[in-house]
Amino acid sequence: MKKTYLLTPGPTPIPESVQAEFAKPIIHHRTPEFEKVFASVRIQLKTLFQTKQEVLTLAATGTGAMDAAFVNVCSPGDTVITLNAGKFGERWTKIAEAYGVKAIEIKVEPGESISPTQVEEAIKKYPNARGVFFQASETSTGVKLPVKAIVDLCKQNNILSIVDAITACGVFELPMDAWNIDVLITGSQKALMIPPGLAFIALSDHAWKIASTAKLPKYYFDLHKELKMQVKNQTAWTPAISLIQGLEHALDIMLEDGLEPNFKRHDILAEATRAGAKALGLELLAKKESDSSTAVTAVRVPGSVKDGKQIPKLMREKYGVIITGGQEELEGKIFRLSHFGYCGAFDITTGLSALEMVLRELGHKVSPGAGVAAAISIIEKRGLFT
Repeated sequence: MKKTYLLTPGPTPIPESVQAEFAKPIIHHRTPEFEKVFASVRIQLKTLFQTKQEVLTLAATGTGAMDAAFVNVCSPGDTVITLNAGKFGERWTKIAEAYGVKAIEIKVEPGESISPTQVEEAIKKYPNARGVFFQASETSTGVKLPVKAIVDLCKQNNILSIVDAITACGVFELPMDAWNIDVLITGSQKALMIPPGLAFIALSDHAWKIASTAKLPKYYFDLHKELKMQVKNQTAWTPAISLIQGLEHALDIMLEDGLEPNFKRHDILAEATRAGAKALGLELLAKKESDSSTAVTAVRVPGSVKDGKQIPKLMREKYGVIITGGQEELEGKIFRLSHFGYCGAFDITTGLSALEMVLRELGHKVSPGAGVAAAISIIEKRGLFT
């Protein structure tokens, strides 16, 4: 028997008590029983998003929320600014192209973040752009973007800020109302610690006003229909009932001690992971460590390893530690270790132990225990267990 450890940037591990919720008998969604659960979820989601707005729950993946965000604020003939720091930033551009909307894409090399100056220049050149669409945390490269600075620029120029926080919400500070974020989205299989299948989206008052006149075609993702129903603790369409039941319990766990301890835990685990990787003679993909996401760390495959795709393969098949490799142009060039959601110190040290053994097997010189020791040093120094 081989025990497995899930260290991927989605899906993430699910607490045992949350899994137990999924084993309960199914209930009908047009009943007071469901409405009670949904009412609780609505309140907790507002706390998570740090907003007074309704956070709408959709039966979809995170990409569904991206699609919903786009079609509810854009019209034919619009121009949008998209920020491409990786595979998921590129998705905003592709969504725009699918709907015939002109996308002005700011693209950077993998491992680079996007500077506020780049965004400011684009806004000056396209002052009538509908909005700036971007990732808070670019999952494919382990890089975070300067969310507040970008949102401030949008606010100053009266254009919308649309933030994909799928691997950021619940991981680091993203107060929707305090920062004046216009549209904020996330997904269930990330920091929220439940399986894929739910997406969440909240709009500011300004974004709702724009949505009232937006002309792109929409049906399932008509957020006005959802808002009308969800304030009544119902959904416009059949919801993912069991996922919502599990979500209620997962949010209880997340919010039990408040958001700040949750953010601190993620920050410590991220620092420990980066320290462990560097102690093994590895290089982070993020050009600046200050740009590294606290959700996932992307690590360059060392030159001593001939086939980078063997690293996640051997970790999974031989040691039961499941990580992810790079996508498209980064395939075989990087691997990614996540450290968010239902993740703790011993998940990180287990992952680094397996990585050490795999690297040694593939010919990379490693001092046994170096990565784990570096990680533990950070964990102890920053008092994760106190």
